[in-house]
Amino acid sequence: MAEAVVLPVIDLTSSDHHAAARSIQKACTEYGFFYLINHGVEESLLQKVLQGDSKESFYIGPLEDAPSRGYMNQWPSEEILPGWRSIIEDYYEGAMNAGRRLIKLVALALNLDENFFYDVAFNPPNGYLRLLHYPGELGSSDEEIYGASAHSDYGMITLLLTDGISGLQICNEKFKEPQVWENVHHIPGTLIVNIGDMMERWTNCLFRSTLHRVMPTGQERYSVAFFLDPNPDCVVECLKSCCNESAPPRFPPIRAGDYLEERIKVTYGS
Repeated sequence: MAEAVVLPVIDLTSSDHHAAARSIQKACTEYGFFYLINHGVEESLLQKVLQGDSKESFYIGPLEDAPSRGYMNQWPSEEILPGWRSIIEDYYEGAMNAGRRLIKLVALALNLDENFFYDVAFNPPNGYLRLLHYPGELGSSDEEIYGASAHSDYGMITLLLTDGISGLQICNEKFKEPQVWENVHHIPGTLIVNIGDMMERWTNCLFRSTLHRVMPTGQERYSVAFFLDPNPDCVVECLKSCCNESAPPRFPPIRAGDYLEERIKVTYGS
């Protein structure tokens, strides 16, 4: 049986930004996961979002009506789900605002100017919301069944809202065999933040992108993941604060859009 991991808790309203940044630096180098409190999204809105539909997943992309984004969002009609779109849009904006505030502390944690990511990556940022439903029925198969198999997120950072049902696990040492999995407990009112592969690449592997999975518990489970990524034209290259003569850059520069597109092709190409 998996043990429970004790993750750091980061207060987004801390008046000591540099102390908060040091806590983030420690969390991102040791775990790649942490809890975020006082993130600005009201508890009532968190509860409304988790009263979503029973689809396996539902994606919401950027809300800006820019032609370059292709007007890709397709919303259920008001007749089918009254008020649902406005709730999701409110949560999208709340998660985006929390991510914008958090990324300033992340920049400080990397010994950068707090506006670094705004200047090089957020013109505008890319935000994607993914609503997930895990069924409660496990079926009769003898094979091990996953709610979500082991993976790391592709992008920059992820802010995760969960409904309190257990199942989320992380593997702190992804290259170690055998893998050791630990349970991530739910803390009411918090968002769970994790580092993505792009941020690991950007920081020359200083910040870790941690393997995680969802194990079935026999109960229905809902979660909402907000993926905060750079503008597709942003060039992701090793940060100067994360490399030196003894630790040269491990990866060549790449456009954020090209990187994410390649990762998606590899994952879903088959």
